[in-house]
Amino acid sequence: MTNHDFYMKLALSNAQAMKGQTDPNPLVGSVIVNDNRVVGIGTHLKAGEPHAEIHAIQMAGDHAKGGTIFVTLEPCSHHGRTGPCAEAIVEAGIKKAVIATLDPNPVVSGNGVKILEAAGVEVVVGIGEAESQKMNEVFNKFIVQKKPFITLKSGVTLDGKVATHSFSSKWITSEEARHDVHLLRNENMGILVGINTVLKDDPALTTRIPNGRNPIRIVLDSSLKIPLDYQLVTDKQAETWIFTSQNYDMEKRNLLIDLGISVFETSGLTSVNPNDVVHVLGDKGVSSVLIEGGGSINASFLENKLIDKVVLYFAPKLIGGQHAPTFLEGTGIDQMNDAVELTDTDITKIGPDFKFTGYPIY
Repeated sequence: MTNHDFYMKLALSNAQAMKGQTDPNPLVGSVIVNDNRVVGIGTHLKAGEPHAEIHAIQMAGDHAKGGTIFVTLEPCSHHGRTGPCAEAIVEAGIKKAVIATLDPNPVVSGNGVKILEAAGVEVVVGIGEAESQKMNEVFNKFIVQKKPFITLKSGVTLDGKVATHSFSSKWITSEEARHDVHLLRNENMGILVGINTVLKDDPALTTRIPNGRNPIRIVLDSSLKIPLDYQLVTDKQAETWIFTSQNYDMEKRNLLIDLGISVFETSGLTSVNPNDVVHVLGDKGVSSVLIEGGGSINASFLENKLIDKVVLYFAPKLIGGQHAPTFLEGTGIDQMNDAVELTDTDITKIGPDFKFTGYPIY
């Protein structure tokens, strides 16, 4: 491992530790090195607060002059809620900048590097690029497409079931796997379910980890069946947004709004149009969504090519039964050649279970 690789991995590690608290901004870490020693470390903590480079420069003080800065994302070049980091690097007297990847934001991309090079700062791009891009997969999509990065999550048996034929489902996966799901919730701005899941479980859809944040609870409810005394309506632990079709109960809608629930009508006549949901979420600045729905909801998003990532927790159990529900229902495909393939796959063990991660290719 070269010195460049070592210091960039340190910057990437610090950035990764902030997952779930910087959105819709990216995860960014920075390290300043002078005379072969670390003199400054910085991480972007929260949208609207100083960027990683500024924290590192402030920590380094006069020791930044003549040093090398390692940063996981191209320093910004525009005036937003904070000043341009590229200019701050120049003003600090830093002589070299090692950057993992260029910023996909069209407002920034390449301009930060231009500012640095115009001021005589040596620039190296591409160290740790793959790791940085994957770390910021949510930001990279949202900043370009203005649509949330959508992760489909489900806990299933080895034969793909999410419950028995009598709809018994607690618990398929282990406590360790369920804890990991709460970490996933903490990393996402929204959590999405269908009305059948709500009616069956009366879930809170909160993040049960210390200092965790609760995502926006998003419910697809085509006729506004949700009971007014359910947790999603009454507990005030997080915002609840309900998406409905044009076949909704106006009186029920008004009651929900009076109780502080946001209700959005989609274009579907009798069912919720998932494309409308994604469009509204993007407009509202929701950059990431975790789907924890049933087979119909999951299938509707997959069939519309809206799923960016799949996370499955496989329990080493077998249920069987043709009427036992699976995590994907809907119409399905006709020919095996049309099956949705997953790439960049990974399997890890969590307790007795297996966590599978993959990215659909459409």
